[in-house]
Amino acid sequence: MLEILHRSDRLVVVDKPADVSLLADRSGAPCLWDGLAEALGSKPYLVHRLDKGTSGVLLVALHPDTQRQLTGAFQQRRVRKFYLLAVAGQIESGRTLTIDLPLRRGRKSRYRVDGRREDIRRGSGGWGMAAGSASPAGKASRTRIRVLRHEPGRTWLVAQPITGRTHQLRVHLAWIGHPILGDRLYGRPDAPEQRAPRLRLHCHKLVLPEFGTFVAPVPGSLSAIRAQDMEAAPG
Repeated sequence: MLEILHRSDRLVVVDKPADVSLLADRSGAPCLWDGLAEALGSKPYLVHRLDKGTSGVLLVALHPDTQRQLTGAFQQRRVRKFYLLAVAGQIESGRTLTIDLPLRRGRKSRYRVDGRREDIRRGSGGWGMAAGSASPAGKASRTRIRVLRHEPGRTWLVAQPITGRTHQLRVHLAWIGHPILGDRLYGRPDAPEQRAPRLRLHCHKLVLPEFGTFVAPVPGSLSAIRAQDMEAAPG
């Protein structure tokens, strides 16, 4: 059943479930979009995307003008996005850190950092490339993260992608050595330290200019996140 977080005459906000593709893919499995028009009783217009394994806040426009307005806001980086995720390993910090690593398209629909892993440097404020190590072809990509809590062998984070590159959070975290739990594309999900029944990535909150703030509840599969943890999260 489709869970509606908000509906107006211009916009519907859906809580997308994990492991359901937004659009039809080569697998032929049912996708969210196929049943959306029937569920809403009107034609939906695509605004942005969430990966198949990602759950959480999904915007659906109900009018072409609203679609243009919202896609423009995403392109101009006026939409603030906050994700909850769990990564392998321990990230030690009591402050917001920035991952500033340029991205480019890789092989087989994957993306990668535009540079070598050994040229990634960690400083007091986060991660970046060593001077002169990235090529001009890479697209600037920035992510802010803040530690919410630790568990043995893993760290729970809130992440804010400042840019909106494809697979940005998944690539950034994998390349700094902390892949998202359950990520089969950019990690090793069969390794004990990364094993999980689903991708531990949830779009928890979107802040939209002129529309408001929309929040998807933390799903049971991410129940390690507590209310007091979220009170300390940025945004």
